[in-house]
Amino acid sequence: MVFKRLLDATGVGGPSVDTVLDDGPVLPGGALTGRVLLRGGGEAVEVEHIGLELIARVEAEHAEGGSEGAVAFERFTVGGGFRLGGQEERELAFSVPLPWETPVTELHGRPLGSVLGVRTEVAVAGSRDKGYLDPLSVRPLPVQEAVLEALGGLGFGFRSAALEYGRIGGTGQRLPFHQQIELTPAPRYPHAVSEIELTFLASPTGVEVVLEADKRGGPYAPGHDALTRFVVPHEDAPARNWPTEVDTWIRQVTEHRDAYGSHAAYGHGGRPLPGRYGTGADPSGPGPGTAVATGTAGLAAGVAGGVVAAEVVDAIGGFFEGEEGEGDEG
Repeated sequence: MVFKRLLDATGVGGPSVDTVLDDGPVLPGGALTGRVLLRGGGEAVEVEHIGLELIARVEAEHAEGGSEGAVAFERFTVGGGFRLGGQEERELAFSVPLPWETPVTELHGRPLGSVLGVRTEVAVAGSRDKGYLDPLSVRPLPVQEAVLEALGGLGFGFRSAALEYGRIGGTGQRLPFHQQIELTPAPRYPHAVSEIELTFLASPTGVEVVLEADKRGGPYAPGHDALTRFVVPHEDAPARNWPTEVDTWIRQVTEHRDAYGSHAAYGHGGRPLPGRYGTGADPSGPGPGTAVATGTAGLAAGVAGGVVAAEVVDAIGGFFEGEEGEGDEG
């Protein structure tokens, strides 16, 4: 355990805090569980408030160009209103609900590139102190995983994943940002699109799947963006033939102009990363079980590329080490 010394509000050595998240990735809409560990300092203090913040590293487009920043998208109170004695150790267990739109950070244990963290705030003797960020790992819901695996099986490759500030019109989006997963086109669609952008907007009842195609232009017409959305109830995850379903979606978005306007309406960006094509599959042949195995070897294989993994490590290091704070103590 690594305790972080809080601001010394007492003048004789303040208390220390360490937050330990339970092992394993969590699900959007699921419970985030763990413990806040407190260790008293030189004398007793009144702990007024202990809170958790969910933090996301978000990109924003504006008139001056693009920028990145940390956005707190949920806050919870997990304790407070007690006296912590000198050198006393106290453990507070917590279980808090993640927002349904919490972005996915990994697929089959491999990082996608979106960076989330949990920050602990403790108020002691009128002073508030924010501890270091702890990395937060989020795995996809069954519908999200099925769609990603089907795309991999159809031959789409992973390029990058970024969190974009802004809202997508015509959807039920609730957070002030959305996740954008960029995919390289499958061999069967090269004449139609140069890139597919995917956004999941989950809710208690299901998942909105927003697809945007960067459509190639021809000798007499410029390229343009086409955007459409599909709503899938959570209970449909194991029942649908996902390769066939997703292939139908892709053909719809590539054959029709968008119904919600171009992506300039809500802002896009991101840093493309090298991807690779997945393994091709016949969308009319395999059932859902086969799609899982094929997708794992396809889209997830692109996530495993060395450049992607290195980018994620650098992003996490810069994001968490860049926070202000005091030194650690063992």
